[in-house]
Amino acid sequence: MTTAAELKAVEPAPACAVHAPPKLEASERRTRWVVYLTFVMMVVELVFGYWTRSLALTADGWHMATHVGALGISALAYWYARTRAGQTQFAFGTGKVYALAGYTSAGLMLVVAVEMGFQAVNRFLTPETVRFAEAFPVAVIGLLVNLASAKLLDGGQAHSHAHEHGADHDHDHNLRAAYLHVVADALTSVLAIAALLAGRYLAWAWVDPVVALVGAAVILKWGVGLVGQCARQLIDLDPSTKLREKVQAALEALGDTKVEDLHLWRVGPRQVVCVVSVSSSSPHTLAQYKEAALAAAEIDHLTVEICQRAAA
Repeated sequence: MTTAAELKAVEPAPACAVHAPPKLEASERRTRWVVYLTFVMMVVELVFGYWTRSLALTADGWHMATHVGALGISALAYWYARTRAGQTQFAFGTGKVYALAGYTSAGLMLVVAVEMGFQAVNRFLTPETVRFAEAFPVAVIGLLVNLASAKLLDGGQAHSHAHEHGADHDHDHNLRAAYLHVVADALTSVLAIAALLAGRYLAWAWVDPVVALVGAAVILKWGVGLVGQCARQLIDLDPSTKLREKVQAALEALGDTKVEDLHLWRVGPRQVVCVVSVSSSSPHTLAQYKEAALAAAEIDHLTVEICQRAAA
C-alpha cells in the first residue's frame, strides 16, 4: 500500500513533448514549392482567361489566386509554429496554429465556390464569345501544374485522409487544406478542359458556365467538410471517444482504481494531451498509472492526479 508520504513525492516530469519543434520540415518545404508553382500558373491563367474570354479558364485563374493566398497562409503557419514551438506562452505548444491555418484556408475555399457560382449564373444571362483554341493549351498546362503540386504534397501524406470525416482521425489540417486546394484546382482545370473541348468541337458554349457551377458545388462541399474538421480541433472537441474509453479501461484495470475525471484532446498534428484524476483506497504508484495510460494511447502530455479514498 502506498503511504501518504510516498504520494507527496512527485516524480520529475520529462520535457513536455507538445513544446518540441514539430517534425514537419518536409511538409513545410513542399508547401513552399507549391506556392511558387501556383503563383506562376495563376498569372498565366488570368492573363489568357481574360484574353480568350473563357469563363472556365478565368474562374480557374481566380480560384488559383485564392489558393496562392491560402497556400501562403499554410507556409506561414509552418514557419510560425516551428519558430515558436518552444515558447511557454503557448500552454500546449503551437500545434493549433495548423488547425487555424486550415480553417482559414477552408474559408477561402468557400468564398471561391460562391464566386465561381455567381460568375457562372452571370454568364448564362450575358453570354460571351470564347476563344476556345487559344484557351485550351493554357488549361492543359494548368492541370499539369496542379497534378505536380498534388504530387509534392502527396509526399507529406496529405491524401491519406482526404475524404475521411469524423474525430477519430489525426490530421495535419494545415497540410490537408493545402492538398485540398490543389486538388480543387486540378478539378477546375479538368472541367475547364472539358468545357473548352465541348465549345470548340460541339459549339456547346453553355458547357462553360455549367462546368463552373459543378466545380463550385464540389469545392463548396470540400470546404464545408474541412471547416468542420478544423473547428473540432480549435474548440478542443474530444478527438476519439474510443481512445478515451481505452485509457480509462487501462487505468481501471490496475485494480481498486476508479477514473473520476478524464480529459483528452488534440492540440496539434499527432499531439494528444490527457489530464486524468483517479481514486483508490490503496493507490498504485504514479509511475504505474502513467505507464498504463501511455500503453493505451500515444499521449504527448499526461497529467495524473491520485486521490486516496477511505476504505469501504
